[in-house]
Amino acid sequence: MQGSRGDLESPSPKGMGRGGQRTFPEVWRLDPFSLRSRLTIGIATVSSVGLGSIAIWTGWQMQRILINSHKQGIEYIAERLPHDVELYSEMLPVETGLSKAINNLTTADTLLWVKHPDGKITAKSVSLKMQNDRSTAAALMSLTQMPSQAQVSEVNGRYFVLRGSSLQVRGRAIGQLFVARDISRDRQMFLAVVGNLGIISIGVLLAVTVAIAFYLKRSLQPLRQLSQMTQLISAEDLGRSRLNLERAPSEVKELAQTFNMLLSRLSQAWEREREFVSNVSHELRTPLTIVHGYLQSVLRRQHNLTETQQEAIETAASEAERTIRLLQDLLDLARADSGYLQFRIDSFILNDLVAEVVGMARQYSDRAIAIETETYPIVVKADYDRLKQVLLNLIDNAIKYSEPDTSIQVKLDTQPATAIIQVCDRGYGIPLQHQSRIFERFYRVDEARTRTTGGSGLGLPIVKTLVEGMGGSVTLRSKLGEGSVFTISLPV
Repeated sequence: MQGSRGDLESPSPKGMGRGGQRTFPEVWRLDPFSLRSRLTIGIATVSSVGLGSIAIWTGWQMQRILINSHKQGIEYIAERLPHDVELYSEMLPVETGLSKAINNLTTADTLLWVKHPDGKITAKSVSLKMQNDRSTAAALMSLTQMPSQAQVSEVNGRYFVLRGSSLQVRGRAIGQLFVARDISRDRQMFLAVVGNLGIISIGVLLAVTVAIAFYLKRSLQPLRQLSQMTQLISAEDLGRSRLNLERAPSEVKELAQTFNMLLSRLSQAWEREREFVSNVSHELRTPLTIVHGYLQSVLRRQHNLTETQQEAIETAASEAERTIRLLQDLLDLARADSGYLQFRIDSFILNDLVAEVVGMARQYSDRAIAIETETYPIVVKADYDRLKQVLLNLIDNAIKYSEPDTSIQVKLDTQPATAIIQVCDRGYGIPLQHQSRIFERFYRVDEARTRTTGGSGLGLPIVKTLVEGMGGSVTLRSKLGEGSVFTISLPV
């Protein structure tokens, strides 16, 4: 399977993850539960079993061949010696012919001797490699019986092929023939070969495992590219994004086609959802506004109401107002998603807008809100009303999620071509695992606290949508127990 080059056909070149941060999956990561790791372990296990079986079978065959060759040599000596003795005995005495025949068949690692029935050795090899090992020679010649078929035995820590038979010359029994061949050196060489074969097998297995790992990495590259491309797709790009993999296997291309069909269906569902939210928000806002107006009218004539009636109507008016704001937020988000949210971009003095917003916030919250700036005037290009809505949302958020006795700071500063607005509180702070999702719609960090403060989870998404619509950006920096800082950057 060859590697492939994948393209994401989308008008949005930037892949943004949650919280507006670019995300890139790791290319090489050791995961024991991944498909690559499982395939590598499985193939390496099968390869090790196969190589081990071959090595064991090869070693067994080599040992069998080696021993059989020595056994055949011993059998040949045991069968030839009587004939040689008969030939020599025609010209020499039997004892002399026997010694001469034994010496002719003796080699550096072969020992022959003949025992008389009374236990006396009548003839034996004189040229032996084992002469320095007298204890082993004595142990061999002290044997009284040997197998009639060549067999391997251990004597004094050395290995010999032993064979015994009765020796008869011209029908007369001369004694018992003993043949012993030392195979200790051959055995050591065989063990060395087997050890080297094992080391080579382990080396080959490691090389095969590494080769398999890199091959699987290359083979699974199209799937990894597919995963990367799908992570770069945002909700706004569902209808226009297409996954395209070149030189990929047919199975991966089929998977990419399936993803494309899924993206198309998700885009249709997303469009229907946005249209539904927009229609519902628009249709419900008008009657709720009328209801809220009538409730306010009744409250203005509160001298005709009992205390219980006044409290009930105030509660209904407050809930109606909160629902109207929620519907307005939903309508703004739906318009932004559809591209119909209009901005009136003008140049104005940011210091004056911030002073106005902070004055309004002080009146309805009775909280200490300070403005910190060293620059006046700071002129920005933005939508005056939209930016006022953004600042009110951030200050309201800071008021809700901080203690009543703590102050809130609104800091103004400038950087090259950028105006900076920071809304700082000393509240509870936002856990790190929630900060990347804080600008998602309807996402709330603490559901229990949200029920107390009355949040809907749309304030910060509205802030992000409006600020980015004006060409700016908004970020968050927060630490538990120390508060949060929301930073807005706008073009000057």
